[in-house]
Amino acid sequence: MKRVVITGLGTINPLGNDVASFWKNSLEGKSSTGIITRFDASKFRTQIAAEIKDFEPQKYLDRNEIKRSDLFTQYALYSASQALEDSGLDISKIDPFDIGVIWGVGQGGMETFESEVENYVTGNYVPRFSPFFVPRLIVNMASGMISMKFGLQGINYTTVSACATSNTAIMDAFNYIRLGKAKIFVSGGSEAPITAASVGGFCAMKAMSARNNDPLTASRPFDKDRDGFVMGEGAGALILEEYEHAKKRGAKIYAELAGASMTADAYHMTSPHPEGLGAAKAMQLALEEAKLDISQLDYLNLHATSTPVGDIAELKAVNKTFKGSKNLWVSSSKSMTGHLLGAAGAIEAILAIKSINENTIPPTINIENIDPEIPENIQIVRNEPLQKNIQTAMSNAFGFGGHNSTLIFQEV
Repeated sequence: MKRVVITGLGTINPLGNDVASFWKNSLEGKSSTGIITRFDASKFRTQIAAEIKDFEPQKYLDRNEIKRSDLFTQYALYSASQALEDSGLDISKIDPFDIGVIWGVGQGGMETFESEVENYVTGNYVPRFSPFFVPRLIVNMASGMISMKFGLQGINYTTVSACATSNTAIMDAFNYIRLGKAKIFVSGGSEAPITAASVGGFCAMKAMSARNNDPLTASRPFDKDRDGFVMGEGAGALILEEYEHAKKRGAKIYAELAGASMTADAYHMTSPHPEGLGAAKAMQLALEEAKLDISQLDYLNLHATSTPVGDIAELKAVNKTFKGSKNLWVSSSKSMTGHLLGAAGAIEAILAIKSINENTIPPTINIENIDPEIPENIQIVRNEPLQKNIQTAMSNAFGFGGHNSTLIFQEV
């Protein structure tokens, strides 16, 4: 098996429109949650979300790309452009069939769907649908447009596994490179779910926080008063590259992707297994693939969305897997970014990688009263970043349908 390294990073998310801003604001423990501005949410149970600020698509996209794409695709193109620029790759000197795109999207063009259906209904049911309706809507258009923008002709498709989606995409890219079927991938995920239908659907499930009077503290993983997740939006892009190829061209290497695994809970449509059995197995398999002992893992960026059931199930899985390792520290960046659904794994993978580069763990904010159900031997980074020598970092992402995914990054 060939080795796989990360040579480029890019993001746009509620904490920052590039990696540097994202990292800085995460270390400062900033909350990105506020009152929803995308639509009038005053009649909704949840009226808050973590929205992107000051998005200027024209910085990386031309007018036609903006016109023909939904917001989730624009986020994908924006972050992929950053990552490719960061990688220093000269695509003109590489066989285009050696570079692929595997991109994760959970929901697709919700904004496009709502707009077109609303126009149909308010227009007396006269079918005046846009010819861009379907291309803007379908989830695979993000990977397709990334490949078109940069002329990447290798393996190209989109993964969907709910909130585990972008971890799945990264894992697939990892495996193709290891098998020698590609040299480079643009991988990650994007999501633009802050729309009336999407928010309304999650409200009906009572899955989201309704702390509308205090949005900055609404996302509060591990706190006994948490009442659900905060919806976020954005994208994260990683350039995965075969190690020898990267070394030969003198690439900047952020980290090695050393292990990746997926399991299924086979338990419930929306709830995790209460004892975290599937999550524990995913972490165990990833550790085995990376050839790491439990004592060698330094940091775990948890999925931890701030739901009453999910946080406890994941920490039970951590306790089961790591057996009270004194070396391991955990945190949840969703306390600051909100939950980006299909894009969550990608931006959290970036933070895991940056923690290795900077020997610093971003904090979990908004923990005022720790949930008494949380195992006492779990070491949670709270309120302030933690300086620590970090050689290995794990990132979890779990999704509706019982999908569990784990990635492990390692210092090169």
